[in-house]
Amino acid sequence: MGRLPFIIAACIFILVFDVYCFKAIISVFKKWKPSTKKIFTVAYWSYSILLIIGVFAGIYLNLFLTLRAIILVAFFLTVACKMAMLPFLVLDDLRRLFIKIFRKKTVIKDQPISETDPISRSEFLVKAGLVAAAVPLTSLSWGIISGAYDYQVRRVNLILPNLPKAFDGITMAQISDIHSGSFYNKTAVKGGVELLMAEKPDFVFFTGDLVNNLTNEVKDYQDIFSKVKAPLGVYSSLGNHDYGDYYFGKESSPAKVKNLKDMVDVHKVMGYDLLMNEHRRLKVDGEEIGILGIENWGMGRFPKYGKMELAVQNTDDLPVKLLLSHDPSHWRGEVLQKYPQIDAMFSGHTHGMQFGVRLKEYQWSPVQYIYKEWAGLYQEQKQQLYVNVGYGFLGYPGRVGVLPEITVFTLKRA
Repeated sequence: MGRLPFIIAACIFILVFDVYCFKAIISVFKKWKPSTKKIFTVAYWSYSILLIIGVFAGIYLNLFLTLRAIILVAFFLTVACKMAMLPFLVLDDLRRLFIKIFRKKTVIKDQPISETDPISRSEFLVKAGLVAAAVPLTSLSWGIISGAYDYQVRRVNLILPNLPKAFDGITMAQISDIHSGSFYNKTAVKGGVELLMAEKPDFVFFTGDLVNNLTNEVKDYQDIFSKVKAPLGVYSSLGNHDYGDYYFGKESSPAKVKNLKDMVDVHKVMGYDLLMNEHRRLKVDGEEIGILGIENWGMGRFPKYGKMELAVQNTDDLPVKLLLSHDPSHWRGEVLQKYPQIDAMFSGHTHGMQFGVRLKEYQWSPVQYIYKEWAGLYQEQKQQLYVNVGYGFLGYPGRVGVLPEITVFTLKRA
């Protein structure tokens, strides 16, 4: 309920400002033919109404994540465009008010105003507002050209109170959400892997969504991701897109079973230790920690294939347990409630909606209205969660503000 007042207020703002903006545009383009004006009017108001309906559907109905992402990005992009235009329209109206008061001009109601009348709406200001509103659209275009492959290395000190001394200072890297079916630049993808390997991590986590729908999407990139190596191993888990559910449907079929088998085989060929509701013991100088991995477990319509009860079996003696689980909603939905022995969980899934702001001390994205934990490090009592915003992209073929991420953790004792 906490987000409902904000959404309602934003929708009211859009409708009120739509009237204001619509009148401004129509006043500038007075020479339009009646048919052109009618087409513009229908298109303008249809978009606004459908967008508002889409926002409520995206938040409160069980829509596909990609569709929800498109709707919410469109919503906040529309608000940003109109906020960029607003100062110019207000300035123009203040100019008109100033002239009316101090020059005492009289305008007869419903009388057409000539283009030379000093209190007519200034075409310059309104058109300048339209140009300003185009800035967010330009940023989306730039996000495709530049942001899609602008890999960022984020460094995080991960404090684990029970960490054995032998692991103090060891580095671990994480990538997530490769979505190889979306790539269109092998050279750039290879560059990201080289950037990861230049960090020389001691071990690596990949937290799911290797493909969009089918395992064969990775065939052209399998050799690139096979180069991800580490002395203590590369460990992986499956994401919601890796099962073929969005192509074959949720029901089992021979083709779907084969697709999943191929997915497991690809992880083996690439040298990734795929954890499917199981764990591994990572040993350094005679001391051990646990690496646990489960299949996808998500809230809402996302599949709950993961079985934590299997993954935690025979791990009671391990002082630290690190969990690979693709969907961050699993942390609040099950881990915090039932598995206090999990020290840190590593996820992806959200992509940061590929749109937003990520600064050192501040971050924002529309996806935060869907996921409470969507990017970076979170902690409740002694349990931690890190959400990686992803290596690849899905739907919108770019990123604005929330750039593709390679995370490098340094494990430290309390």
